[in-house]
Formats: sequence, C-alpha cells, structure tokens
Amino acid sequence: MPDVTSNLAMTHLVPLAAQEVDENKVTPGVLGFIVFAVMALAVWGLMKSMNRHMGKVDFKEKAGAGAEPVAATDSAKASDRS
Repeated sequence: MPDVTSNLAMTHLVPLAAQEVDENKVTPGVLGFIVFAVMALAVWGLMKSMNRHMGKVDFKEKAGAGAEPVAATDSAKASDRS
C-alpha cells in the first residue's frame, strides 16, 4: 500500500514543481549550501584528526634487544658470498 500512495503523491506533486521552476534561474539553493558546508566540516575534522595521529608516529626506528645494525647484517652476507 505505501507504494501506491507514494506514486499517487508523486503524480500530483511533479506538475506543481514543474510549474514553479524557471529553467534560467536554477541554483543549488539552501540545501546545496548545507550539504557543501557539512562536507567541508567533515573534511576539516578528518584532516585535523589525521594531523593528530601523524604527530604520534615515530619515524625513527628504535634499537631493540634483538635488533642488529643493518651494516653488520650486510657485511655478513657479503662474507658468505666470498
């Protein structure tokens, strides 16, 4: 039943909307501005969050208990080849 009432409403409302729209003055309107503003705020929030998370990243590798220097590993491989 809901499908029938929505079709009936659309058939009555579409001609009304067609009469009010001027093809030379079509603009996004208030709804377009609100959607754009919400998207801009979301991008700003995501960028702020990304900067905060990137600030926590440590790009220098810490020397751990089992870590060997890279140069020692490479020299050992070179001596194995000889």
